[in-house]
Formats: sequence, C-alpha cells, structure tokens
Amino acid sequence: MAVICKKCGLPDDLCACGELDKEEARVVVRLETRRFSKTTTLIEGINPKLSDMQKIVKDLKSTFACGGTAKDGFIMLQGDHRDDVKNYLVKLGFNEAAIEVQ
Repeated sequence: MAVICKKCGLPDDLCACGELDKEEARVVVRLETRRFSKTTTLIEGINPKLSDMQKIVKDLKSTFACGGTAKDGFIMLQGDHRDDVKNYLVKLGFNEAAIEVQ
C-alpha cells in the first residue's frame, strides 16, 4: 500500500511538497561583523525540518573553501559570500525573488 502525503494527498513518490516549500521560503542572506573585525555571512529562513541543513552547510563550505556551521535555524559561513550564496540557493531550487541579500 502506498503511503499518502497528509499535506497534498498524493503518494509519497509523487509528492512535491518539499519543492513547493522551497519556493515559498523567504531567505535572508546578510553580512555580520564579529569579534576582531571578522566578517561572517548569515543565512536565515531555511526550514531545518524540510531540508538537510548539514548537507547544505557541507556543500557550501567545500564550494567556497571556508569554515561554517548550522545551528538554531541559520547557517553561518566565515567570510563575505553573499552573492555566491544567492546563486547557490537558486541552483538548489529556492525562488530567486524570495532571497534577500543585505
């Protein structure tokens, strides 16, 4: 028996709820200055329950050759990667108009 998605009513193999949630998410990418004038890129608005935050952080760290972490619903990367992060998130399926770069 096929498992039915409670949100859309389709079988799990045809369910597109995760992709729809990515398109509706409002993501904010901003630059923050930390101690000792270190710049940090913060990414907020990605739902940790719907997407694999650890996988996204691992890919971002290897792509941009920097350190970073995911905790409390946001991603923190060392350095200024605002424009590059926006392009990466668009490739992952997030709506470009819903990504705000500050």
